[in-house]
Amino acid sequence: MAAIGAASSCSCLGAGVRLLKPGMQKMSSFGLHTAARCAAKDYYEVLVLGGGTGGITMSARMKRKVGAGNVAVVEPSKTHYYQPLWTLVGGGAKQLAASARPTQSVVPEGVEWIKSRVMALDPDKNCVWLENDIKVSYKYLIIALGISLHYEKIKGLPEGFHHPKIGSNYSVHTVEKTWKAIQDFKEGNAIFTFPNTPVKCAGAPQKIMYLSEAYWRKTGKRSKANIMFNTSLGVIFGVKKYADALLEIIKERNIAVNYKCNLVEVRADKQEAVFENLDKPGVTEVHQYEMLHVTPPMGPPDVLINSPVSDGIGWVDVDKETLQHKKYPNVFGIGDCTNLPTSKTAAAVAAQSGVLDKTISLVMKNQLPTKKYDGYTSCPLVTGYNKVILAEFDYDAQPLETFPIDQSKERATMYHMKADVMPFLYWNGLLK
Repeated sequence: MAAIGAASSCSCLGAGVRLLKPGMQKMSSFGLHTAARCAAKDYYEVLVLGGGTGGITMSARMKRKVGAGNVAVVEPSKTHYYQPLWTLVGGGAKQLAASARPTQSVVPEGVEWIKSRVMALDPDKNCVWLENDIKVSYKYLIIALGISLHYEKIKGLPEGFHHPKIGSNYSVHTVEKTWKAIQDFKEGNAIFTFPNTPVKCAGAPQKIMYLSEAYWRKTGKRSKANIMFNTSLGVIFGVKKYADALLEIIKERNIAVNYKCNLVEVRADKQEAVFENLDKPGVTEVHQYEMLHVTPPMGPPDVLINSPVSDGIGWVDVDKETLQHKKYPNVFGIGDCTNLPTSKTAAAVAAQSGVLDKTISLVMKNQLPTKKYDGYTSCPLVTGYNKVILAEFDYDAQPLETFPIDQSKERATMYHMKADVMPFLYWNGLLK
């Protein structure tokens, strides 16, 4: 979760109970230590690429396994962000500063923080290349490089963000612009988009729409707002139980949904958004907007594209049950950068980290991995300033719920968990 698009893994953290499963270390104070430097050594028993949710969590787990001095994490960003909070920052319910901590404070004490960028992976020689031609070798490699944001794939962006009335909760640079655009709204179209690519936290593009609607209701502007959700998908949400609940909310709040509709251009000077009809390639439609929230196209980090560790698209090619690489047995992947067929969220990373911990333990003993990841992921769907539907599900898009209640109903308790409990558990539990 470090820089935007770099080493980031998350966008919604699920039920707190999942984070308190056995294997979680007791909460402890942050380990502050010496400033990062480029690789102090040229070999580590465990090398972790990425200082986001997955990278920091696995660094902490590996420290307990092989000792802090034998683990290094490569991360160029000096700030680590808890990105699930950005939905609430964009909706004016939280401050951006609350989502940030210095990377130095989250790297486990004694673990080497190599403040550099990964330039190339050479798994055949058990090494990676960093900036300035620095080579670091490893016995075991954990790839946690997150997902990259590609605003530039939409014509007119990112420069369009210099104009008012447009924001995006996916970037540290534009999330506060979302809240400004919501507050400055007068009357007209309010458009919320979902791109034609995999994204982190597939619920987030909708969450900000529900918060905006609630804010305009509260401030007497709702009757002047024509709210539109323009999504490249053919469904509102991938799990039927929660999709049905969301469609009820959409109907009740008079929100228009346009399916198979992909944002291809923003003319910010004219307040126009151009959408392509995915069922009729080349056919476009122009919408005027008074407010626009952009969810950018996303993809694998550049360093993984055409890398020996990646599949044809650029995602790290791992076994979906063990998270071990399909070709290189001493290489593992976690989080958004992998080709695991589940939603890319921090809750998924929390579940994956326990499985990966067991997998690596057995591989280190020359045994076959036995613990299996079922695809568990979670998305707290914020539907108002005190309401959340807590979606939890597996690889088969079947609900996999924690609580003995109907989680497809909006609840204030789940909002409190999302806004207050989960950030605390994240900083003091999961990352430790």
